[in-house]
Amino acid sequence: MSYIKAGPDAQGNPVKLHYTDLGQGTPVVLIHGWPLSYESWEYQLNELPKHGLRVTAYSRRGFGNSDKPWDGYDYDTFADDLKAVLDELNLNNVTLVGFSMGGGEVARYMSRHGGARVSKVVFVSAVTPYLLKTDDNPDGVDKSVFDDMIENINKDRFDFLSSFGKKFYGVGVISHPVSQATLDWTQALAQFGSPRATEQCVRAFGGTDFRQDLQNIKVPALVIHGEDDQTVPIKNSGARMQQYLPHATYIEYSGGPHGVFITDKDKLNRDLLQFIGQGQEQVRGAQSTTTY
Repeated sequence: MSYIKAGPDAQGNPVKLHYTDLGQGTPVVLIHGWPLSYESWEYQLNELPKHGLRVTAYSRRGFGNSDKPWDGYDYDTFADDLKAVLDELNLNNVTLVGFSMGGGEVARYMSRHGGARVSKVVFVSAVTPYLLKTDDNPDGVDKSVFDDMIENINKDRFDFLSSFGKKFYGVGVISHPVSQATLDWTQALAQFGSPRATEQCVRAFGGTDFRQDLQNIKVPALVIHGEDDQTVPIKNSGARMQQYLPHATYIEYSGGPHGVFITDKDKLNRDLLQFIGQGQEQVRGAQSTTTY
């Protein structure tokens, strides 16, 4: 296995991040969502390197085969971990692709580290700009939603993950966009996460305000969100991104759930390739919203 040493844990030992690095060409870094690992990008890792791209993906601390310290599950630390990946592999002119919770890493990295080494950013089903409902963020999600998630994780993490996976992909009584095998695979990936990291990351993505971070982003940006996302509802997230990232291109996937990297994999791969392959132009034109 390949590992990158990130910042130290409470005992002063470096936290090792498990990663994969495939292909040659323009670098792309994929940042996975909660509560999975980099292996969740299977359909992107198997396709994007075929198109002249160097594709790197790593598992967030606490998940997959990365180290699982007790603390350090905050977005400043996650952004520093991302910096360690870019620095250790000496990646430049990078396109960062953040899915769900990973969109927060993209936003905080661009602000905290001045966008070093990065030329483009992509937010897929992302938790940005700010999920928590507060007095100055009335379009957010009520705190009770996150409290309930933490309660159910602590009560029976495995049962929670089973129910969460169905919502993740939009599985219902008559809707089956993914197979049972895919649900089983997703749960297996999620179970590798430590209970502590799984809980603490809910607090992180549920309560971190990325609005100022987003306003520091000047590079070309792409925002993709599923219209029927029940995990990170578009009305609380993707639909609000234009307020803080007005130069970005916005694409809504009609009927798309949260896990579009599986349910809409061909569409997502096509949009990523088109965006990464362009210069300063946007994939479908700046300040526009496309639904398909």
